[in-house]
Amino acid sequence: MTIDEARDDFTRLHRTFTLHLGVAVGLSWLTALTAAFYAPWVRNIRALIDPNGGLDRVESTMSYLFVLPAVLALAWVSLFFGRAALRRAQTLSNVAVEFAAAALVAFGVFYLSIDRAVAALYAGF
Repeated sequence: MTIDEARDDFTRLHRTFTLHLGVAVGLSWLTALTAAFYAPWVRNIRALIDPNGGLDRVESTMSYLFVLPAVLALAWVSLFFGRAALRRAQTLSNVAVEFAAAALVAFGVFYLSIDRAVAALYAGF
């Protein structure tokens, strides 16, 4: 059965969202791993990225690069294996609105992940 041949809206939207979130997870990990290859491995990378404001919070290169891709991967695995639980936990009457809200949150985390990787890349060059 293809995505277009799904029985109901939830199944169709779930399959589409799972596919797109999987692509975002892959791109996020690929960018983070590329940045990890070039970024300086220091105890506080925030001080290198923003010398004026980076001294208040200490964050290592590993946590700076890999926390958000790990959150995305955990969300994708939960989405992939928890379809029945998500169907039962529906809070809004419109399924499309729920998936749109989830897509906004996922895109925000994806954007922050890519932004952090690019900032670490610039710190490395």
